[in-house]
Amino acid sequence: MPITIPQTDPRASYLEHRGAIDRAIQVALESGRYILGDEVKRFEQEFAAFNGARHAVGVGSGTDALVLALRALDVGPGDTVATVAHTAVATVAAIELVGAHPLLLDVDPVDFTLDVAELADVLKRGARIKAIVPVHLYGHPARIDDLLGFARDYGLRVIEDCAQAHGATIGGRTVGTLGDVGCFSFYPTKNLGAFGDGGAVITNDEALARRVVELREYGWRERYVSATAGQNSRLDELQAAILRVKLATLPRDNQRRQALAAHYDAGLAGTPLATPARRAGVSHVFHQYVVRAERRESLRAALAAAGIGTAVHYPVPVHRQPAYAGRIAVGPAAMRHTEPLAKQVLSLPMYPQLPGDAVKQVIAAVHAAGPSR
Repeated sequence: MPITIPQTDPRASYLEHRGAIDRAIQVALESGRYILGDEVKRFEQEFAAFNGARHAVGVGSGTDALVLALRALDVGPGDTVATVAHTAVATVAAIELVGAHPLLLDVDPVDFTLDVAELADVLKRGARIKAIVPVHLYGHPARIDDLLGFARDYGLRVIEDCAQAHGATIGGRTVGTLGDVGCFSFYPTKNLGAFGDGGAVITNDEALARRVVELREYGWRERYVSATAGQNSRLDELQAAILRVKLATLPRDNQRRQALAAHYDAGLAGTPLATPARRAGVSHVFHQYVVRAERRESLRAALAAAGIGTAVHYPVPVHRQPAYAGRIAVGPAAMRHTEPLAKQVLSLPMYPQLPGDAVKQVIAAVHAAGPSR
């Protein structure tokens, strides 16, 4: 049966905001300035203000945001950076792109973010770690408060991977503002998505922001003169114009995601599925609505037969991928939470324009699947 309820639908966001987006693109085109012009400057100001940060720097992608943040913090060859194995591979790719060694840790079984207890154990056993990259996975904030304690005690830098958590908060503070730097992706399916690649780095450290600005454009402090060896990673004017339109509705869109998640919670109560947990004191913005299913593939097949799209984020832990084998902290057997998660997680349809009736159909299809769950 063809998929009638997609797992995600970035085109729906364009259709919802078509008039405003088309006008914004026209303004950008008529300006005659297509690289690092007024649209990027205004978006950087607005995105910084939205997050409660002093500085935001637009870059070419979420991966580039991590690379530039690591480089700005002088993380490079010979350094070790701790992160998780249950994440988009971009998190780990960025660490290796700067020449550093990723040390992959297990995740907490409740919220699927970095296992603080394992980090503590690794540090106590003498691991020489320079930085931590906690991932705010699926829209749920990582345990930054605990991680900042380790950062203080061991002199670690904290780079927050916020690619899936635009607008999520911890104790009222927006993710990306608690560590040294926050890194965002604007891939089209994100809570704040462009219609192409894009990313941003936010920080409250002015010197760090200046360093990222230099690195994103060949290390220039003055045009055509490289003070340091930088790269080309610039958010373009058209994407910035689109993002400015969509940023204005991000709070409403996140509230819609939360309402859809509550609908799922109520409808799936009593089923064998484990629905997403929320830690006290945080705001989950549901980039994905991820359940755990013992018989995931049977459930996926049943939902597909009902015209419902699903996805698996992520089917192969990074430490099991050929390009990144051997990067784990204490051996494959220690990934006692990550390994089962990869076999059980399933992302149900989730995007702000998803109709409530569609959620009802998904819930009904899950119930109809019966033992396949």
